[in-house]
Amino acid sequence: MRQSTVMSASQRMALAACSPLRAAMLSFPACVLASVLFALAPTQALAQVPCCLDEEEFEEYLEESIEEEVAENVEEEVVENIEEELEVAVDQAVGETIEDSIEDSIEETIDDSVEKSVEETVADSVEESVEDAVESTVEESVAGAVEDSVETSVEQNVASAVEKSVEETVEQTVTASVEGQVEVGIAAAIEDRLESEIATVLEDLESQLEIDEARIKTQQWLVMAEPEVFDELAVKGYLFDRVTDLPGMGLLLAEVEAPSSFEIYDVREGVIDVVGRGRAEVDLNHIYTASAPVHHTVEGARPRNVLHFPAGMDDLALRLGMIDSLVDTAHPALQKANIHSRAFATEGATLPAFHGTAIASIFTGRDADYLGLAPSAELYAAAVFEQDAARGEIASTVSLVRALDWLISSGVDVVNISLAGPPNRLLEKALSRAASRGVLILAAAGNGGPMAKPMYPAAYPSVMAVTAVDAHGRVFRLANRGDYVDLAAPGVGLLHARSGGGYATSSGTSFAVPFVATAAARLRLLSPYEDVREALLSSVQDEGVPGRDDVYGYGVLRVNG
Repeated sequence: MRQSTVMSASQRMALAACSPLRAAMLSFPACVLASVLFALAPTQALAQVPCCLDEEEFEEYLEESIEEEVAENVEEEVVENIEEELEVAVDQAVGETIEDSIEDSIEETIDDSVEKSVEETVADSVEESVEDAVESTVEESVAGAVEDSVETSVEQNVASAVEKSVEETVEQTVTASVEGQVEVGIAAAIEDRLESEIATVLEDLESQLEIDEARIKTQQWLVMAEPEVFDELAVKGYLFDRVTDLPGMGLLLAEVEAPSSFEIYDVREGVIDVVGRGRAEVDLNHIYTASAPVHHTVEGARPRNVLHFPAGMDDLALRLGMIDSLVDTAHPALQKANIHSRAFATEGATLPAFHGTAIASIFTGRDADYLGLAPSAELYAAAVFEQDAARGEIASTVSLVRALDWLISSGVDVVNISLAGPPNRLLEKALSRAASRGVLILAAAGNGGPMAKPMYPAAYPSVMAVTAVDAHGRVFRLANRGDYVDLAAPGVGLLHARSGGGYATSSGTSFAVPFVATAAARLRLLSPYEDVREALLSSVQDEGVPGRDDVYGYGVLRVNG
């Protein structure tokens, strides 16, 4: 015989108590108690069968209402699967507070409700069964609600905590990073300023204490700057004996005849006081000499035989520039060459032609039995050397700067320089200005020997310094060495045209420069957007100590097809 399934007062109370829980989780203990009562009521409801329903009606009601709810809620699945998971979830998420609240609320609510709504038998049964059934029933009924509530609460708390933590961390990190960067920037700026000031002081001391009278034109100083700087100096009463326009660089060059008692340091500081540091270059008119080659009596190697260039060099219209001595364009090897010559030496001076003729023939020579590296090239030859009775072939800073400006204005791609001398502020500025206009400057490393000091302009950062090697890759015995040497090229025992007629054989770092200059001009013509300097250095053959060294630089020049 089936039990009566009419809803008791306890069951109705359970449904009433759980309605708020579904809506907003407002009466958690009441719903817990209601769930327990609803689960237990069917076994205790025989005494609660209303008089107005017969047994069959109660059975139908049982089948429709109780069986599905009770079967789903108190089956073995609840006991076996939910208990362990929800114990952990409830213990971790809710903690002792929920457990204590549940026990207190359930005991109070059960006592009150059972006494009023259920007979004493039901109350006794409930009291005996609550402790065993509460965990499984509560876990099943409350699991979803607690899990959702805990997840929402945890998400909100975690999100808030993480957001605050991230904001604080980012703020601290950014603050520390900015402060660190500012400190580093200030330190670097101070260090650079100190280094600049120290370098200036040292240079000025060198100018005052170690001036080589043989390396300067005495009683003369030079100023080079933008045109507006000269306007400012004129307002302060500065007068200049001669001012030369340098259109290729966008600068003016002024020469001043000075009394024998003048000090270049005082002049420089006076100009700086007027126009500010870095706006004008002030220096002496230094003297430079041609690289002294070694001459041989035996016939040397022709340029085309010591370094392989790809086919088609005869027809390439390269644009080359050279600063050297005068070129003997009447020589048979140069009569057909496309050479533009201009002299920048002192007016009326005797102009030597040996070295310039030799270099020009290596570039563009064309004779029955002699062929230069680029016979179809357009060569701009600036003559800066003049014959001095006491010092031999010399060139001044003024002549070098003016020659370089002419080559820039002529649109050459590379400039070959075959001379050496002391550092000079104006020359350094002019070379930097040329490099900024896309002109590659190449200079001989010098023939002073392994122990010689760095020579200029080769030692300037804006210039590629070239040393010489023989046919077997051995460095020229008199070549300068140092960390400013960039690469090596053939320059020992080379056959070249001799001014006045015939040919001669010579060795020296200046004879190696045309090979690098020709390779650079070829790259500039065929690959105008390529970094020529980088391309040259990346194609070299390493010699000597692995990697870059003071003897070969990065290595010996190789020309790729």
